[in-house]
Order: sequence, then C-alpha cells, then structure tokens
Amino acid sequence: MCRKEGAEFVPVNGDDEAEVQRLSDFATAIVREHFDPLVGKAQNDYMLKKFQSPEAIREQIAGGYRYYWMKDGGRPVGFTAFYPRDGKMYLSKFYIEKKCRGKGYARQMFDFLVTETKKAGLPAIFLNVFRGNTEVAAIYRHLGFAVIREEEGDIGGGFRTVAYVMEYRLPEQSA
Repeated sequence: MCRKEGAEFVPVNGDDEAEVQRLSDFATAIVREHFDPLVGKAQNDYMLKKFQSPEAIREQIAGGYRYYWMKDGGRPVGFTAFYPRDGKMYLSKFYIEKKCRGKGYARQMFDFLVTETKKAGLPAIFLNVFRGNTEVAAIYRHLGFAVIREEEGDIGGGFRTVAYVMEYRLPEQSA
C-alpha cells in the first residue's frame, strides 16, 4: 500500500547479491508493465537483460551509477539511478510502482535528484525518454524539463530507438 508518509532514499548496495536481485525483479515488473505495450515484448526483453539484469545493475554501480530505493514506511515504492556525465547529472532510471503513481512520489524523487545534483556541483540534469512514451515525457515537462534534441540510435540486438533528450537546468544559486 502506498501511504505517502514521506519517502526515504536508501542507497542500493551493489555487493549485496540478494538486494541487487530484489531491485532487478522490482524493476522488471515496472518496466515490463510499462514498456511491453510501447516497444514490444522482444525489444523490452532485450532492454531488461541489457540494463536491468542483476549483472547489468552491478556493472552500472561499479561504473559510477548511484542507485537508490525510494521507500515509504520501509517498503519500496520506486527507485532511481543517476550519475555525472558530460558535466551534468544523467538520470538513467526514474521508476515508481504503478499503484503508487499520482501520489506525489515523482516530485519527492525529483527533489532528491535535484539535491544530489546540487551536492555534486552540477548545473543541470538530463535524460533520454523514448519518443513514443508521451505520458512520461509530459511528467518530465511538468517537473520543468525541456526537450533539447532528438536522438536516433542503435541499442543493440537489432533494435533502434528514437528518443527525446530532455534537460532541467538548476536555478542559479546566489552567493
């Protein structure tokens, strides 16, 4: 149940195999429900293996990704992953369970990300969102992101994608 008591963000321990497996299972459920209808099961299966398998998550964490559980009342309701790239913070993962959406968690997760970006001394957050994912693109626009360009690319496995690159510029800090 989504209680919205105020989320806490708990780092994922990449050395804990059981925790990484729980995250992979949690991510797979969310991603499968959302992306199978958008990109098809075959492409989604490929993407899940490449980006959300336990092996992929461990590699990402070892390579500098910062994964966090978003928990409310001690129970996971979502997760996020991000890392510095090209002088900005790259938002790689931003997922909330379907039953917990629309309850303000996205704003809490975004506020956490902004705080972490400020701590890192970076001026902006950017991300890629699949062009056909209009509902999610609208959420990012609502949070203050703007489309800065489109990219088309080969993601491997014989699959291609077209994505918006969206960016949120942090407000200038006064001295």
